[in-house]
Amino acid sequence: MDGRKSDLHILVVEDDHEICRLLKSAFEDAGYPVTQVHDRVSMLECLERLPIKLITLDIMLGNDDGLALAQETRARHNIPIIMISGLGRPLERVKGLEHGADDYIAKPFHLTEVLWRVERTLNRYYSVSPPIGEADEDLPRFAFDHLYFNPTQRELRIGNGAPILLTPREFQLLRLFIENAGRILSRDEITRALKGTEWSPLERSIDGHVARLRAKLEPSTEFPVFIRSVRGVGYVFAGRVSRP
Repeated sequence: MDGRKSDLHILVVEDDHEICRLLKSAFEDAGYPVTQVHDRVSMLECLERLPIKLITLDIMLGNDDGLALAQETRARHNIPIIMISGLGRPLERVKGLEHGADDYIAKPFHLTEVLWRVERTLNRYYSVSPPIGEADEDLPRFAFDHLYFNPTQRELRIGNGAPILLTPREFQLLRLFIENAGRILSRDEITRALKGTEWSPLERSIDGHVARLRAKLEPSTEFPVFIRSVRGVGYVFAGRVSRP
């Protein structure tokens, strides 16, 4: 990551000028190019003319609604957003994630934590993963909640119990989500990834595939905990993934 930091331009959107200065200074000291703005209009202008790779966004942005701005931004750009807010309750964090944020940091914060979260998010978005469809030999195994996923054997199990049967498309979709856990994937990104595996234009929509996969994974499809919708954008795999 260090050698690429000069290409990872961060946009700080914050109406508190002191916090804006602190964030800008911390990011620049870490090696990132930074632009700071204080309102919606300036933010959208920057996104059109600069190669922004990540946004930190204040949820209480003067007269502008940070939640609405995050949703508007994600509908136009697939750029990660980290929300920074004085509202630290769990419900506020959930609202932020549902409106397109990749992470949510409550004020007051420690700059070390902010830098760590920024770097983690940039790694999720811009680290290269093998395309779906390449050889599946010796792929890592994954665990989330009580489920175990083995891409090499194309197998999903509940603990040591019987396997959950997945169609080829459901397997490819689950692998894509797990390998990009925590990253918001737009419908276009999902479609492009699956096109590399004999995608047919006659197949049903991505939403249909996700609905069927949820029916096999989720304790409740009405309140999904693994594959969550992001309004106007796509989906994010919100499960805590480990490699047993």
